[in-house]
Amino acid sequence: MTDIANLRHSAVEIFEAGVAAADPYAAVTAALTDDPVKGTPLVLAIGKAARRMAEAALAQYPRARAIVVTNYENAVPLAGATVLAAGHPVPDENGANAAAAVMDALSALTGDDTVLALISGGGSALLPAPVDGVSLADKAAVNRALLASGADITQMNMVRQQLSRLKGGGLLRMAAPAKVRALILSDVMGDDLRVIASGPTVAPIGTRATAKALLQDKGVWDALPAPVRLHLNRADDTDRALPEAENILIGSNPISVAAMKQAAPDATVHSRALEGDVAEAAAEIIATCTGKGTTLFGGETTVLIKGTGLGGRNQELALRVALAAKDAGWTGDWVFLSGGTDGRDGPTDAAGGLVDHTTVTRLSDAGIDPVAVLADNDSYHALKAVGDLLMTGATGTNVADLQVLIRR
Repeated sequence: MTDIANLRHSAVEIFEAGVAAADPYAAVTAALTDDPVKGTPLVLAIGKAARRMAEAALAQYPRARAIVVTNYENAVPLAGATVLAAGHPVPDENGANAAAAVMDALSALTGDDTVLALISGGGSALLPAPVDGVSLADKAAVNRALLASGADITQMNMVRQQLSRLKGGGLLRMAAPAKVRALILSDVMGDDLRVIASGPTVAPIGTRATAKALLQDKGVWDALPAPVRLHLNRADDTDRALPEAENILIGSNPISVAAMKQAAPDATVHSRALEGDVAEAAAEIIATCTGKGTTLFGGETTVLIKGTGLGGRNQELALRVALAAKDAGWTGDWVFLSGGTDGRDGPTDAAGGLVDHTTVTRLSDAGIDPVAVLADNDSYHALKAVGDLLMTGATGTNVADLQVLIRR
């Protein structure tokens, strides 16, 4: 194996250690062992890690009724559970049907019942339950507009909560008077429980007024469907107290970054999460990694879509780092990996990108202009052409993104 092949292999191994630390089965098992739920709960598992989380819960409560709502890639049958597949990142009709099944189950509960809610990233899009007057197509249009606007996950979920019957504490309200215990796997920086899967068991982030203001600030308000604008123009509800719930964080991005550090003890962990626009994140990486060694990152960037190409934030970040390293005059061997822990980056089948000091040259040899590619947001096809996509398949978990840079 060549030196660069060894470096690429090492970067993947470090990344995989971070993904393994976010194993939902182990996290749920530990939480239920330490503090078990009394009786036989209704298990509602929602998100990209829902299937594995439900599997762990059913090992503890084999007689429980379980509903699992997850993305198509992770929708594997599970004995004892109803597994429902839905669209992500844009909600679809299957997601609406799954939301209806969840609401039907909640509506039958009494004060003697307990809900074990297993929540992970992706739940916002997977479980669409639009408010009255807003259609699924309307919600999908809002999602697409937010994704293209460069809105971060907190901003996106703040808007989603105001258009949903289940988000922003909606599930908790529907479950009343039953008791609710939620085990939560975080895919957001700072682990704000209101943001993860749009907070079905916690209070909302904002109000209709703040959602409208954000959409106006992002320049997408006037293009939104009329029913959405009508709903967000209504006065906010002020008299809806939220029932109590027990919300427990069981996994997060910092835990996975720490696991990468264990796999690479000599590495340096970047002092803060990578967030914001991918171009700014790439510049931060280049400015940070000025010498030889391994540097580890975690976070979740955003992309402002201006072109018509295909890609995701991790693929674009990887390509931008490759270009920026060349512009900075980096010498010697280096590799950079940026990947989503769920195994899927944007609307693609790749987890992200894995580039090295030869990437820009190989693109040029293939007749591909990386600057033009980035202008068209077409990082997927460029990286695919030179074999620099990170392909992991669905991982069954989701704790945002991880990055590894190695310089020799």
